[in-house]
Amino acid sequence: MYQTKRNYILPGMKVSEIILENPSLLLLLEHFELNFPFHDKTIIDLCSENNISIDVFISFANLYNGFSPAGNFSFAKEDIYSIILYLKNSHNYYENEKYPEIKNYIEQLYQVNSLPEIKLIGKFFDEYFEEVKEHLAYENKVVFPYFYKLLGKQQTETGGTAFSVKEYRDHHSDIEFKLNDLRELLLKHIPVKNDRVLRRKIITSLFEVEYDLNIHSTIEETILIPLISKLEKSLIE
Repeated sequence: MYQTKRNYILPGMKVSEIILENPSLLLLLEHFELNFPFHDKTIIDLCSENNISIDVFISFANLYNGFSPAGNFSFAKEDIYSIILYLKNSHNYYENEKYPEIKNYIEQLYQVNSLPEIKLIGKFFDEYFEEVKEHLAYENKVVFPYFYKLLGKQQTETGGTAFSVKEYRDHHSDIEFKLNDLRELLLKHIPVKNDRVLRRKIITSLFEVEYDLNIHSTIEETILIPLISKLEKSLIE
């Protein structure tokens, strides 16, 4: 069982040691495209070698360890590149790994437990997955290109109309909330029928993706959006 009480991560700590304390940080490293082996490298070493903002890495790593974003970080506009790299790779993780994994488990579940409720769960999840893909496509195709153009100090328009981070903020939705409904149905209401192992796999996967999605939303709302708002204002002045 993973430790529930974890240390606050600092730049001088060894990468291997923070992973041993919290294996979920492997996902953070994957989102940043950081590769094994780590040997005795510190976080400073790893970030410097891979051109990753240390402030961004430390802030995100501590979210994985259960700490809210600290107010002592002063993110620079160049940090936006590291943030978008992380977010784009997390999108790939959701769309091409975790959601298909859950969908496959639900299909297997129906093979061993053909209750009508299981079929409804499959329909609910398929509709939800389409909503997720729409959300991720909007960020990948509209929002992130706009942010890159801002970093290049170029004026940009989307669909013929001026676009801004305010539109993104208004459009932003918390796609993780519906996962809780699905988890509660499986835990509380639908009778078990030769499906304990599959049910455990589905619920575990739901916890894993919801955990990462919560961090994803926190990063966008408390770090990225304020950074982009600041950048927009600087370009207007």
